[in-house]
Amino acid sequence: MNNKKSIRGKLQTFSGAMMVPVILLVIVGFYVGVGSAFTNYILPKGNILYAIFDIITGIGFMIMRYLPLWFAVGIAFTLSKKEKGWGALAGLFLFFAYITAISKFAGYMGWTESSVTVDNLIKAGYTQEKAMNFNSLWTNFAGIFTFDMGIFSGIICGLVAAWANNRWCEKELPMLFSFFSGAKYVIIMVSLLAVPLSIITYYVWPIIASLLQYLTNFITSTGLFGTFVFGTLDKMLLPFGIHHLIAFPIEYTRVGGTMMIDGTLFEGVRNIINGQAGSAGATGYITRNFTTGRILFQLAGIPGVGAAMYFTAKKENRKKVLSIVLPAVLTLMLVGISEPIEYTFLFIAPALYFAVYAPLCGLCYVIAELANVSINGNALFFMIPNLLQPQKVHAMALIYLLPLTFAVYFFVFKFLIEKFNLKTPGRQSDEEGDIKFMSKKEYNEIKKGEKSKADNKNKLPEAIVEAFGGASNIEEVTCCATRLRVTVKDVALVADEKVWKNDLEALGVVRNNKYFQIIYGTRVTTLTTKVKDVLENI
Repeated sequence: MNNKKSIRGKLQTFSGAMMVPVILLVIVGFYVGVGSAFTNYILPKGNILYAIFDIITGIGFMIMRYLPLWFAVGIAFTLSKKEKGWGALAGLFLFFAYITAISKFAGYMGWTESSVTVDNLIKAGYTQEKAMNFNSLWTNFAGIFTFDMGIFSGIICGLVAAWANNRWCEKELPMLFSFFSGAKYVIIMVSLLAVPLSIITYYVWPIIASLLQYLTNFITSTGLFGTFVFGTLDKMLLPFGIHHLIAFPIEYTRVGGTMMIDGTLFEGVRNIINGQAGSAGATGYITRNFTTGRILFQLAGIPGVGAAMYFTAKKENRKKVLSIVLPAVLTLMLVGISEPIEYTFLFIAPALYFAVYAPLCGLCYVIAELANVSINGNALFFMIPNLLQPQKVHAMALIYLLPLTFAVYFFVFKFLIEKFNLKTPGRQSDEEGDIKFMSKKEYNEIKKGEKSKADNKNKLPEAIVEAFGGASNIEEVTCCATRLRVTVKDVALVADEKVWKNDLEALGVVRNNKYFQIIYGTRVTTLTTKVKDVLENI
C-alpha cells in the first residue's frame, strides 16, 4: 500500500513539473492570437506597429517550435531538489546531447535526412505506406536531424537530468579533479548518459511511436465515446492530482492529431488551435479539441452547482453562502479554477461526485463537439484574443447551451442536496461549523489531534513553512498552475486543514501520504518562490 501511495505521490510531483513549461503556452495563446490579428487583418505592412506585432507573433510561434526544449529545462528545474539552476542547465545540455547522439547513431545505421525521404525509401523497397510511416519518425530540430518525438524527448531529458542532478550535485572528487566536483560533475555525467540513452531510444522509439499511432487511431475511431471517456476521466483523476497526465498527450503531441497549417505541421489540439489563431487563411478552430466542453461546465455548470448550494442553504445563512460562492464562481469563470466548489461536493458526497458530476462534465465535452462549437480558450480571460479574430469563432450554439447547462446542473444538484440532505455550505447549524468550502483532505480523512500551528504574526510564506513542520521537515517544493506541491518527511508535523483554510488563505488541501497539494489559485507561482526564499534563508 505504501508503495502505491509513493508511486501516486511521484506521479503528482511529475504532473506538477509538467505544468511549468505548459504555462508558457498561455503566453503563446495571447501572443499569437493578438499579434496575428493585427498583422493579418488590422494593420498594413510597412507600419511600425505591424513590425512590433509581427515580432510578438514570431515569439509565440518560437515558443511552440521549441516546445520539447522548454519541457527539458522546466522539468529538470522543477524536479531538482538542490542546485536548481545547474539542474536546468543539465536539462538543456542533455537535450541537445541526446538528439545529437540519436542523429549520429542513426547515421551510422545508414539513416540521414536524405535517405529517409519517401522517394528514397520507395526506391529502397519500402511500400508507399511503410515509407510514409517511417519518414514520419524523423524531423529536423534546430538544425539537427533526429527523431520526431515531440515533447517526449524533452520529458525524457528533464527527468534524467533531474535524477542526475539530485544524485550527483554534491559529488566530491579527489583534490586533483576537484574542479569537476558537484554540479560540474552532473554536466559531465549527463553528456555520458546521452550515449546509451540515444542508442536505447533508437531501437525503442519506433515501437512507442507505433503505439502512439494506435492510440491516436483509437481516439479518432471512437468518436464521441472517446470524447466522453476523456472528459469523464479528466474529472475523476482530479482528486488524485494526476488529471494533467491524460490531457498533455492529447493537447501537445500527435496523439491529439496533426494538421498542416501554412506549411507547418502542428501536433496536438492546443498547438493546432494556436496555429489556426496565427493563420490568415484559417476560417475557424477545430471542434474536436477536447477543451471546448470546459466552457459549458466552467461558465454555466459549476455556477449552477453554486446556485444550488445557495438556494438549498438556510435562509438566514444565504448571505454568508453568497459571500463565498460568488467569488469562487467569478474566479472560475475568469481563469478556470474550479477546485473550491468541486472539492466541497467531493467531500460531502464522493459517490455522487464520481457517479454524477464527472459523467456530466464528460457529457459537456460531447455536447460542445456535437454543436460544432469552435472557439479559442475555455475561460473568459483566455478568450480575449477571440475578440480580435471573431471570424474564426463559431460559437452561436453557446447562446442556448450555456443556460441549458446551468439549468441541468442546478436542478440535478438541488435535487441531490435535498434528497440526500447533503451538508453543503449554509445547511449546517451554527454548532456544526462555519460556512466555508471543504477540500480533498477531508474527503480522505479529517486529521485528529493537535497540530503544529503557524504563528499568525508571520508573513504567509514563513507561516506556510511552519505549517509544514518547519524547513527541516520539507523535502521538496514545487507548484503547478494553481497548487503548491510539497513533499514532507513526517506528516504528523503538518498543520490541520482548518489552519490552512482559516489562517493561511488556502482554498483547499489535497493529501496523499507525505505528498501535499495546497490550492492557492493563480497566485501560487509567486507564493512558491517566496516559500523557497524562506527555505534558503533558514
